[in-house]
Amino acid sequence: MSTKWVYFFGDGQTDGQENDRNLVGGKGANLAKMVTLGIPVPSGFTISTEACTEFYKNGEKWVDGLEEQIKENIARLEKAMGAKFGDKEDPLLLSVRSGARVSMPGMMDTVLNLGLNDDSVEGLAKKSGNPRFAWDSYRRFIHMYGDVVMGVEHTLFENAMDELKAREGVELDNELSTEALQELVEVYKGIVKESAGELFPDDPFEQIRGSVDAVFRSWNGARAIRYRQLNHIPHDWGTAVNIQTMVFGNMGEDSGTGVAFTRDPATGENIFYGEYLMNAQGEDVVAGTRTPHPISDLKEEMPEIYNQLVDIYKKLEEHYREMQDVEFTIQEGTLYMLQTRAGKRTATAAVKMAVDMVEEGLIDKKTAVLRVDPQQLDQLLHPMIDPDAKYDVIGTGLPASPGAAAGRIVFTADEAEEWVERGETVILVRLETSPEDIGGMAVAEGFLTARGGMTSHAAVVARGMGKCCVAGCAAAQIDYANKTLTFGETVLKEGDWITLNGTAGEVIAGKIPMVEVQVEGSFAVLMEWADEFRVLGIRTNADTPNDSQVALDFGAEGIGLCRTEHMFFEGERIAVMRQMIFAQDQAGREKALEKLLPYQRDDFIEIFSTMKGLPVTIRLLDPPLHEFVPQDQATIERLAQEMGLSSSALKARIDSLEETNPMLGHRGCRIGITYPEIYAMQARAIFEAAAELTKKGEEVFPEVMIPLVGTLEELEVTKKICVDVAETVMKEKDVEFKYLVGTMIEVPRACIVADSVADQAEFFSFGTNDLTQMVFGFSRDDAGTFLPEYIDQGILERDPFQTLDQVGVGSMVEMGVEKGRATNPELKIGVCGEHGGDPASVEFFHRAGLDYVSCSPYRVPIARLAAAQANIKNPR
Repeated sequence: MSTKWVYFFGDGQTDGQENDRNLVGGKGANLAKMVTLGIPVPSGFTISTEACTEFYKNGEKWVDGLEEQIKENIARLEKAMGAKFGDKEDPLLLSVRSGARVSMPGMMDTVLNLGLNDDSVEGLAKKSGNPRFAWDSYRRFIHMYGDVVMGVEHTLFENAMDELKAREGVELDNELSTEALQELVEVYKGIVKESAGELFPDDPFEQIRGSVDAVFRSWNGARAIRYRQLNHIPHDWGTAVNIQTMVFGNMGEDSGTGVAFTRDPATGENIFYGEYLMNAQGEDVVAGTRTPHPISDLKEEMPEIYNQLVDIYKKLEEHYREMQDVEFTIQEGTLYMLQTRAGKRTATAAVKMAVDMVEEGLIDKKTAVLRVDPQQLDQLLHPMIDPDAKYDVIGTGLPASPGAAAGRIVFTADEAEEWVERGETVILVRLETSPEDIGGMAVAEGFLTARGGMTSHAAVVARGMGKCCVAGCAAAQIDYANKTLTFGETVLKEGDWITLNGTAGEVIAGKIPMVEVQVEGSFAVLMEWADEFRVLGIRTNADTPNDSQVALDFGAEGIGLCRTEHMFFEGERIAVMRQMIFAQDQAGREKALEKLLPYQRDDFIEIFSTMKGLPVTIRLLDPPLHEFVPQDQATIERLAQEMGLSSSALKARIDSLEETNPMLGHRGCRIGITYPEIYAMQARAIFEAAAELTKKGEEVFPEVMIPLVGTLEELEVTKKICVDVAETVMKEKDVEFKYLVGTMIEVPRACIVADSVADQAEFFSFGTNDLTQMVFGFSRDDAGTFLPEYIDQGILERDPFQTLDQVGVGSMVEMGVEKGRATNPELKIGVCGEHGGDPASVEFFHRAGLDYVSCSPYRVPIARLAAAQANIKNPR
C-alpha cells in the first residue's frame, strides 16, 4: 500500500488528521478540527510533514506519489467548489501556506492567489463582475510569487507600486484604478523577467510546484533556523504545507480580512481583541501599509458578521480550553475562518489567563501550572520605569508589548547583533520589522516601529520573546541613510540612548531609571499553585542582604550559594586582602586576616538576619588568589609603598601567582589546605555571626561548603578546620547552634568517589558550571568562541553552560547522587550552578532525586514553576 502524503479537509469532511499535529502540523490539524466543529473553513488539503523530510532526503525532490496525490486532491477541491484550477472561465484559486507542528509565526513562506495568469484573470474578472478585484489579485500574486519562489527582491515591486501611486496621485493601494493595476501587472512581469532571468510561470501546476518547494525550503531558511534555535525546536521535524481555496477580502467594501485573539494577548483580559481591514487581503493587516480598525468597530460596520465571529471564537476557546489566535476573511458578506492556533502572549497575559481560566472552570490548577512557560516569567521579573522618574515623552505609538527597556539606537538587525556583541544594549528602530530581522530582534532590548498595528510582525514577535515594543509610532521620522530618528525638533542619532515604555506606548529620550517588580495578583496565585505541586526545594545564589531579600520576596527557601570571595572586593577590604596575599609568612597572613574577620562576620550577621532561620550555604574561598591582585601600575606602586616594598618586588610576586590554567590550579579547597588560616578565619566569621544571633534569640542555620573537593582526604582536612573553629566559638561564646559541613561536587572524580566523600560530607551541592567545564574539557571563559558554531552545526543542541548536558554531565550527577546516598540515604543534595534556574535542567534535577536547586534571585519564580511542572509530569 502506497504511503499517504496528502490529507483533505472541507465540505464537512476530513481524512481523520485533525488530532495528528505531528503529521499535518498545527495549522493543518486545526483547520481539519474546525471543519469537524462545523465552522466555515475554505476547503483544502495538507501535505504532511513527512513529505517535507522526504523532500530533503531525496535531494530536494518530491517523494514518489506526492504529485499524483496533490492532483487527486485538487480534483476533490474542484468538485467541492464547482470551479476548475486555472480555468479561463471560472478559475479556482489557491493559497499555499506553511504549518509546522508548533507555531513559527512569520518564519516560513506563504503564496496567495495561485492559478492566475493572463487568461484566468479575465475569467475571474468576468465571473466576479469586479475587474479591479481580479487585477489587484493578479498583481499581488506576481509580487508574492516573484519574491517567495523566484527570489526577486520585494523592494523592486514596492518601488514600482510607489511610483505608480505618485503618478496617479493616490495614497493607498486600494485607490488605484483597474487600468492602473493592469499596467502594474505588466511592470511586475518585467521586473521578474529582468531580475530572475525567466518569465513568470503561467502554468497553474508549475505555480503549485514552485510554491510547495518554496515552503519546504523555507523550513531551512535562515530566519526559520534561527527561530528554532531560539525556541529549542528540533530541526528534523519538517513543515506541512496547507493548500486551500482562496477567499477574497479585497472584492469591495462588503469584503475584508482580520486577525483576532479570544483574549487580549498583552494583558490577558477576557475581551475579544483584534484588528481588521475592509477591501484588503491578509498581508495588508500585518504589513502596516494601511492602518487597521479595532475589531470592536466591526460590530457597527457588519453586526451579523461580528456576532458570528464572536460565536465562533467562543466555540473555539471552549473546545481548545486555550486562548486562540484566529485569522478570518469576509468575502462579499460571508465569513470564512482561515486559521486558529494557541495565541502568542506576554508573560503578564499568560499568567492572568491561566488563573482566570481556572476560576472560570475551563481548566484545572495542574493545567494552569503547565500552561505557563517558566522561561516566559523572566519578562515579569525585570524592572519597569520608576513611576517617580521625571521624563519627557517625545513620541507615542501603540503599546504593542508591555514592559520597559532602554538601549542605544540601531537601525538594522545586523547592527543590533554587532553592537550587542561589543557589549552594548540596543533598541532596534525600524519603519517596520520583517521576519528577516529575527536575529537582531533576539538580541535587542526592545523594538520601536513607525508603522504597523497591535498584530504587526514587531508586536507579535515582541510578545512572544517577552520584549517591550512600541509600534505604529507615526510621528517617528526614520532616516536609514543618515541613521537618524526624528520627533519634531528632536533629532536622535545611532548610538543615542532611548527608553521605551511598552505598557503605555511611550518613547523617551535618554536612559530612564527603573524600579523592581512586585509579585502579586494572578502571579502570586499561580506561584502558590506551583508550590502545591512541587517537591523540589528552591534556594537562591545570593552574596548580599539585598539579593537575599529580593530572593525571599520571590519565594526562595534559603541560600544555596553565598560566595564569600565577592565580599573581599568592597571598599577597604581589597587592600587588606592583598596584604594577606603578599604577606611573607603565616604570621603576616594571620595579621591581615584579623582585619578581614570583622568585615566577614558583619556580612554574615546581615545575611543570617535577613534569611530568618532558613538554611544559608556559604562557600569558602574558591577562586585563585591572582584574581584579587592589582594589574595596573598605579595601584601596584601604591600598594608597594604601603607594604614597604619596591614596585618591582611586588610585581615579581604578582607574576609568581600567575598560572597556566588557573581554573585547574591553586584554588578551592587547595587554598584551604595550603593556607589553613584563610579557611579558619572564614569559619570563625560564620560561627561568630551564628553565635551572636543565636544569643539574641534569632534562628540561624549555616551550612559551610568546601569547594573543589576531589578526594575524601581533602574534605577530611578542611572539614576538621571548620569543626575545630565551631567548637572553639561555641565554647568561647557559651552558646550552641546547628551547622553542617558539606562539599561542592564539581570535580568529576568527586562523583566517582561520592560514596567515600559522603562518609564525611553532611550535604552535597553540585557546582554544575565547573562540572560541565571539566566533563567537556571546555574552558568556561573561552568556549563562547566556538560553542555557537557547535550549535549551528548541530554538534550540540544547546549551550551546555546554559542547559545541562543530561547525557554526559547529567550522568555524573546521577552517579554522585546514587553513590552518595548509598553511603548516607538521608544525604541532602542540591545544585548551585546557573543550571538551577534553567527549566529543562530543573526537570532533570527533579528526576535525579535532588532535594533543591539554587539560582539567581530573579530566576527563583522560574525555578518554582519549572519544579512544579516537573513533578506534575513525573511525580515523585
